[in-house]
Amino acid sequence: MKHYKFILSGGGTGGHIYPAIAIANELKLRFPDAEFLFVGAQDKMEMQKVPQAGYPIKGLWISGLQRKLTLQNAMFPFKLINSLWKSRKIIKEFKPDVVIGTGGFASGPLLQMANSMNIPTVIQEQNSFPGITNKLLSKKANAICVAYNNLERFFPADKMILTGNPVRQDLIDIDSKRDEAIKYLGLDASKKTLLVLGGSLGSRRINQLIEKERGKITAQNVQVIWQCGKLYFEEYKKYQTENVQVFAFIERMDLVYAAADVIVSRAGASSVSELCIVGKPVVFIPSPNVSEDHQTKNAKAIVDKKGALLLKESELDAEFSLVFEALLKDKGKQLQLSENIKQLAMPDATKVIADEIVKLIK
Repeated sequence: MKHYKFILSGGGTGGHIYPAIAIANELKLRFPDAEFLFVGAQDKMEMQKVPQAGYPIKGLWISGLQRKLTLQNAMFPFKLINSLWKSRKIIKEFKPDVVIGTGGFASGPLLQMANSMNIPTVIQEQNSFPGITNKLLSKKANAICVAYNNLERFFPADKMILTGNPVRQDLIDIDSKRDEAIKYLGLDASKKTLLVLGGSLGSRRINQLIEKERGKITAQNVQVIWQCGKLYFEEYKKYQTENVQVFAFIERMDLVYAAADVIVSRAGASSVSELCIVGKPVVFIPSPNVSEDHQTKNAKAIVDKKGALLLKESELDAEFSLVFEALLKDKGKQLQLSENIKQLAMPDATKVIADEIVKLIK
């Protein structure tokens, strides 16, 4: 049997890193003696998360363009040339059968170089509105795995496969873990639990909201699991009480999802895909500070099918407590949102993406 080699690149946020790790894990199940190498941006979180998952990683000196004139932007051409050169060197030494990109700064130069060296490439696009890097790379990619319909205006239609986004497999059956979750998190089983998720890096605006509303929330016999992000933990850990648990980062996502009755979340693509599988009532608060406002588009894809509620950041002060209280009291609405969001889940995404990769190398 041929000894396969795979290079994967994805990073910057958990939303790019976890899909890449999930795809690697699935390929490893199929080809136990295959070799894997990850390529990331040298100062981003993938440099920790990928080795924790058991894979080697090399870093490129690359970062995104800032939206204003900065020294970082002046350095960008040098970083790009350096990263293209280093990508070429990595590819020549490792000799991959296929290169897989899940988004993030490093995947641009790496896949660009693989394309120019005639090595098969696969793009996994998580969002309903792709970023500029993947749009450029798609022209030469062999396969583009997408999570949403109607992306023909961005990508060549004949290369697209609707697969969904890879998610943690331990989320597939969380209903059976509720008792374990309540015990693990030290929760009160007689109270409702609100789970607050600001994305892997945290969200200042959602943290400010919970800081302001936490008294009102807990007064309704609700306990809070609050993932504030490692950037904000020092600032918000003082709010830790019996009814409010504050976390920088949550390792056991399966258990916090199992414990949750209602979820407030950003609308990054990976979070949205996970929440479809989890199937709990969700209030999305999309980040307006992302390229092409793609989080709002991700959330709307669910809201339009009556699978979640959506609040804009600008509406939070006026609307949040009204929307949250109404949802908490309305069992029928909770059930309707749960049923509808579950219909949109694609639990086999990782397997389907691996199938496409295998087609290329066979």
